[in-house]
Amino acid sequence: MLHRRDAMIRLGRLGLGAVTLPELLRAEQARAGERSRGRLELPIRTGKAKSCILIYLWGGPPQQDMWDMKPLAPEGIRSQFNPISTVVPGIDVCEHMPLFARHTDKTAIIRSLTHDSNNHEPSVYRTLTGRINNTLAVPRNQRNRNDFPNVGSVVSYFSPLGAMPAAVTIPRPIGHDGATYTGTYAGFLGGRYDPMEVAAAEETKETPTHSIALPADMAESRLLARRGLLNVIEDADHRYQSVGAARGLDSYREQAFGMLSSPVAKRAFNLDLEDPRTRDRYGRNEYGESILLARRLIESGVRLVTISWMRIQKGGNVANVWDNHGPFEGLTGTDMLKAYYCLPSLDQGFAALMDDLHGRGLLDETLVAMWGEFGRTPKLNPAQGRDHWGACQSAVFAGGGIRGGQVYGSSDKDAAYPASNPVSPEDMLATVYHSLGINPAALLHDPLGRPHQLVDGQPLTALFG
Repeated sequence: MLHRRDAMIRLGRLGLGAVTLPELLRAEQARAGERSRGRLELPIRTGKAKSCILIYLWGGPPQQDMWDMKPLAPEGIRSQFNPISTVVPGIDVCEHMPLFARHTDKTAIIRSLTHDSNNHEPSVYRTLTGRINNTLAVPRNQRNRNDFPNVGSVVSYFSPLGAMPAAVTIPRPIGHDGATYTGTYAGFLGGRYDPMEVAAAEETKETPTHSIALPADMAESRLLARRGLLNVIEDADHRYQSVGAARGLDSYREQAFGMLSSPVAKRAFNLDLEDPRTRDRYGRNEYGESILLARRLIESGVRLVTISWMRIQKGGNVANVWDNHGPFEGLTGTDMLKAYYCLPSLDQGFAALMDDLHGRGLLDETLVAMWGEFGRTPKLNPAQGRDHWGACQSAVFAGGGIRGGQVYGSSDKDAAYPASNPVSPEDMLATVYHSLGINPAALLHDPLGRPHQLVDGQPLTALFG
């Protein structure tokens, strides 16, 4: 006799990539039961955005060289770049962001984001989850199921199941040297709320979570053949089909296979369907194509897309290129910012996104957020770069009900510390949730049933309207 557990183990050994998708679908029914028992805190509708694109500049973008330039600061502190005027009088940005400068009427620049960590690992965790964890291994922390869920997983938890996953991470999660960073998936909520990952972190042996892409060697006809295999195994387990917990398995299985072969999913991920001129506007590189793909995904129903900005070098090594200490590949820290993988690609891709969202009537319902795990030191180092600095950072919001043409908060004369309206990472996440209509004070329950507030921060409501 083949027990249901044995059947699932057999399926796993046979390599059926969709085995977790029925779990995703069953989770919706379980959550309905939690609602009826009062355990699931429903969000109070607070914002107008349907979706969010988070451009995560892993490594730490330098505020003094991008959005908070201090041209009157002393030599060795002020940027080696010049400020330029933008379409909003009084708001200047870096000379290497001329396209961004055309869209400041759509953006809110935060110049007072602050926290107290100068290490990548705890800073990534805090800025993606809103939680402090100073016990993380440096430099090779590994995500685990004790983690607090990240922003994408929270959005997934509070979103109904549809034809597309609620949260997607592209082009891959943050990770290197064998480890995928804490703060990049659902943690204690469990695998069913992990963001879908198009690819696993480089330099790791992990597999991407909930990938709906078929294996390279499997055609759709073979997928249907495996569907027959599923029927055989499930029929062998017929005794257990009458058990209450197993009822309805067939309908979940049907939905799971539908998701795998969904035309909606296939079209969303196929950049070849875009006009070549559109692809040129975004940039024919991983960064521009990730931003374009993010736009396609939110148009197809994905609620939150996280773009993890990094560079995979020719030898396969992962480089967090916004970490512009320098020297890097013969470049100074300042010259790194001028390389295609930093300011030029960000400027081009962001501007194309603003043009498209505005032109398609999607900007009001799509929040675009942009930050990294920390900022950079006021003082240039000997390699003409800047080092880690959590005390002050700039960030950007656009769309999703945000009022454009504004700057929120300020830094001191060296962009070293906030001078007014300090903003925490928790406030930033609360603002994202608020815009998406999720109450930041809503509760999650861990496997022991303990309640946890989504985030201990206040949404920046002054940005809206």
